[in-house]
Amino acid sequence: MVTPMTESGVDYDALQKLVESQIRGGVDGLVAVGTTGESPTLDAEEHINVIRKTIEFASGRIPVLAGTGSNCTREAVSLTCEADEVGADGFLVVAPYYNKPSQEGVYLHMCEIAKCTQKPIMLYSIPGRCGIEISNATVLRLRESFDNFRVIKEAGGRVEKVADLYKLAGDRIDIMSGDDGLTLDFMKAGGKGVVSVASNIIPEKMAELVKLAASGRWTEAEALESRLKGFFKSLFIEPNPVPAKTALALAGIIPSSFVRLPLCQMQSGNLEILKGEMRGLGLLPERR
Repeated sequence: MVTPMTESGVDYDALQKLVESQIRGGVDGLVAVGTTGESPTLDAEEHINVIRKTIEFASGRIPVLAGTGSNCTREAVSLTCEADEVGADGFLVVAPYYNKPSQEGVYLHMCEIAKCTQKPIMLYSIPGRCGIEISNATVLRLRESFDNFRVIKEAGGRVEKVADLYKLAGDRIDIMSGDDGLTLDFMKAGGKGVVSVASNIIPEKMAELVKLAASGRWTEAEALESRLKGFFKSLFIEPNPVPAKTALALAGIIPSSFVRLPLCQMQSGNLEILKGEMRGLGLLPERR
């Protein structure tokens, strides 16, 4: 989920509205304060408050996972403990970014986080942002070491990595796509679903896409994916979550597309592309 904001701070009224729209749309769970939630620009107090309020707004209707990753192991442990205390159902923990540790370092980092909670941890491999991946060997090693590690969000864009992990781990690891546009490809290779950016705006369609694929109705799933591909692409025409927040504001789901620096508002040409894709899906009146 995005974190709705204004210049004065987090907009919790808009956050509540967004949570409700996701639950009505049929999603299976919420992720608060991931990269899409602008975690890099939230201070420590805001970070935990957004998690706490998301849990409060969800009211136990669906699970809430908290983004608690960091490139500092002590900070990741601290965030995980705090999120655990306020009632998170699990945690999304990204590979340590910027310092680019070895796979041994990634393993040891994740082990320290697992030691502080009994709840599930969704590993998050996104080499485009972190500079490193979480290798399949490391995923399997973590799964053998701690029962927490049951899920991975794979955002490296390689179907062959997903297929290899599924071949090695089977149902011991649930593989989730970290890219809306690769959801079906990943599910065909053994994945179970998607941690979706597009769901912020089209939760019903993303829930339908995954359910169709999970039930083996591939022709219908592929037809739906074909209709959504242009919109998926437009959501990443500029750095995430700028287009997602813009789309939410245009659709009237949140009141403002405000993002914190170093992110900024969309360029006019890209904005028109996003609007065109939204109109094509009936998400935006023709006049806007």
